[in-house]
This record gives sequence, structure tokens and C-alpha cells, in this order.
Amino acid sequence: MDRQQGSVLWFTGLSGSGKTTTAKAVAAELKARGRLVEMLDGDELRATICKGLGFSREDRFENIKRIAYVSKLLSRNGVVVLVSAITPYEEMRAYARSVIPDYAEIYVNCPLPECEKRDVKGLYAKARSGEIKHFTGVSDPYEEPVRPDITISTDADSVVSNCSKILKWLDDRPRPMQAAH
Repeated sequence: MDRQQGSVLWFTGLSGSGKTTTAKAVAAELKARGRLVEMLDGDELRATICKGLGFSREDRFENIKRIAYVSKLLSRNGVVVLVSAITPYEEMRAYARSVIPDYAEIYVNCPLPECEKRDVKGLYAKARSGEIKHFTGVSDPYEEPVRPDITISTDADSVVSNCSKILKWLDDRPRPMQAAH
């Protein structure tokens, strides 16, 4: 029986950068290609398997460890996992890369002012007024990825264009996401 190779595409970037929007577009295309796909959204996971964790550096790292664990389980069973989570620190992304066999880091680059303009929940305004503590990009750092596998720009390029860039990278990389024979 042929078994497809699972992978983890980890979308990292500021809140409002377009991680989930882009991941959903990539997921839809991969599903259209017949792939098993699962989306893991950071906000949804914080309400479930990561419930009770705060936003200290330690809690954020624990959050990422849990997401990495679930991602690894799914991917080893042939699922392409698309993780949409801020993942603000380089050490967190390095950890995920070290424990997930077929991991690709996608930096969703978007300037902070643009992310703030897109913020329908008003989280940036609350962070700037001090209502929200440890908010990435305002009162807590976001360490830009040092060597992401892919960088997309959501303020300059369309979702369709960014989705195409990611899919082309997947098709052209040395270990393509195709069925293993």
C-alpha cells in the first residue's frame, strides 16, 4: 500500500499578518490535490489543548511544544499539517524544527502598522493601552526568523500569489510532498 509523506508547514508571524488566511488557501489547494490536510490554529489550540497557559516565555514555549507534538503525530500518519501560530521566539521555531522530521518554516512577513490596521478584535489597541500584557510586537518581542524555508509578504502580495509561491516551493523542494512508493 502506498503511503503519502506527511509534512508540517509552520506559519509564523505577528498577529494579523495573514498566517491563518494563507494557511487556509494552501490547505484548500492541497486538499484539491488529494492530500490529507489538517489545520492547527494557534487561537483554537489555546482554547483547547493549551488552555490555561499564559503568555510568559515559559508558557509560550509549552504551547509550542504541545503544538509540535500533535503536528508530529499527525504528520507521521501521512497528514500535511498547517500550523498557524505566532511562535515569537527563534528558540521555539528551532525546537519545532528539531522534533518534527519534515518541517518547513514559513515566515508571514507583514509590517506592524499593517497588522494593527487589520486588527478587527482590537487586540493591538488593548495592548498599547496596557489592557493586554505580553502582547507580541507591542510589549513582547517577535524575533524575525533567521533562516525560514519560505518568506511571504502579505502586505505586498495577494493570498493567491503567496499560496502559489508556497505550493511551487513544495513541488520543487528536494523531498517533494508526494506519495512514497
